[in-house]
Amino acid sequence: MKITAIKPQMKRDDRVSVFVDGKYSFSLSKPQLKEFKLEQNQQISEVELNSYRQESDDGKLFDRVLMWLARSPRSVRETRNYLKRKEATPEQTDRFVERLKKLRYLDDVSFAETFVRSRRQLKSRSQRKLRAELYQKGVDSKIIDKVLAEDETDEREVLKDLLEKKRKQSRYQDEQKLIAYAARKGFNYEDIKAALDELKEQT
Repeated sequence: MKITAIKPQMKRDDRVSVFVDGKYSFSLSKPQLKEFKLEQNQQISEVELNSYRQESDDGKLFDRVLMWLARSPRSVRETRNYLKRKEATPEQTDRFVERLKKLRYLDDVSFAETFVRSRRQLKSRSQRKLRAELYQKGVDSKIIDKVLAEDETDEREVLKDLLEKKRKQSRYQDEQKLIAYAARKGFNYEDIKAALDELKEQT
């Protein structure tokens, strides 16, 4: 068998189509093409052809994972679940996860730090709520403990800011509704009551 043509793809300028014996056979990313050193008129065996086709499938799926990760940081478990939804084999999943770790696209410590920082900036969250959310995303409890121990946010101030903003809204004029809302954010009842009492003293 002979590679009779290698052509850039129309819709993906980062990939090429490889033709064997005059027929389309598989596609590769340009880095893959360079890695495998394929050239026009090169002779290949049936075993090599099947191997390149497997590499082609791997490359397409890996590209999809990279685009998915580019939209938002993800934990290792979330990435494994994504690959499962995309029908990756267990072997592919293990291989991709290890490769992504080496490329520093996957790092649960970095993910947890970014997650806590973004949640603190965008939303009022207690450490208990953050812990639950990180655990749900599959982050190891030791990593969660480490990241939250390094979080210097004043929980009391977060709670007071949350209550002060919400009690200005008509739907939270009822104190019990306000308490219930703060509880859903992971704050405990005693801290909520204490913060409310402080706010009342300030008005």
